[in-house]
Amino acid sequence: MNIKKSSVNELETYLIEKNWISTNEKVLHKMSAGDGNMNCVLRIQTNLNSFICKQSNDFVEKYPHIFAPKNRVQTEALFYKKIKINPKIQKMMPEMFGIDIENNIMFLEDLGDINDYSSLYTLQNKISNDELKSLTSYLNELHQSFVKSERDFELSNVAMRKLNHEHIFEFPFLEDNGFDLDVIQNGLQQLAVPIKTDNVLKEAIKELSNRYLENGKYLLHGDFYPASWLNCGGEIKIIDPEFCYYGHREFDLGVFIAHLYLSNQQNEAIEFVKKCYIDFDTLNHKLLNGFIGIEILRRLIGLAQLPLKMNLEFKNNLLKKAQKLILN
Repeated sequence: MNIKKSSVNELETYLIEKNWISTNEKVLHKMSAGDGNMNCVLRIQTNLNSFICKQSNDFVEKYPHIFAPKNRVQTEALFYKKIKINPKIQKMMPEMFGIDIENNIMFLEDLGDINDYSSLYTLQNKISNDELKSLTSYLNELHQSFVKSERDFELSNVAMRKLNHEHIFEFPFLEDNGFDLDVIQNGLQQLAVPIKTDNVLKEAIKELSNRYLENGKYLLHGDFYPASWLNCGGEIKIIDPEFCYYGHREFDLGVFIAHLYLSNQQNEAIEFVKKCYIDFDTLNHKLLNGFIGIEILRRLIGLAQLPLKMNLEFKNNLLKKAQKLILN
């Protein structure tokens, strides 16, 4: 079953056979549900309701030439099953209605045709303390409520971590990776040269990469940034935990804070998040700062570019800040 290539009638038959819709429902439309990077994500509208169908293939949806673990949606489904025991987290995420293991298809609640927080990258929009508190509360609940047990080997998510590892810690820092940054912004390639040739920095990045690949005791979302946050009429919903695993909580928090820097939020906002995060003082702050720095670097000079509205000087200042965070 290929949801992207299937006709509306084929989809209807499939969904009824899976008991995901009733026999008196008619599929009226199927359409893309946003600009997904990793998977094929469709909004399925019936005469009675609207749902999300998500299918993972053996490639990245946005970059078909890049291999990706075909069964990754199954790991994401395990995450959704696990968080059901925590009402606070479940309330902030879509409900999963079903998983088809054979075809790697997940059937989800449709939260509506709403915007994520990518608009923050215009550098003009400021996120409120209430929103920051909600986002931090999600991480608090996730990190505090789930302690790894021997039965949680399914959520090690090794294959996806290896893919992420390559694009976070390796590809951006190759001197000749075939990715011309000047296509993104003229002059950006030159800004990246000192970073790619700094052996001290690259050794520190290697240490961070090893910590990322380590198993830890905290359940992580794994990709906690603005495109995974939805603004649902005053409530924030969290989606796409496909990079989830048990690891170091500094990674989730580091990615979160990095995108506050990347979206030009005030220092007060970052300090507010630190204040709201439970047991912040007990974190490994060197590791946290390293993960903040690496996320900034890879988003500016790596393949996973953001719709940033900033000039070269702004980017250069962020690149320097990121290097200091990693090395100090």
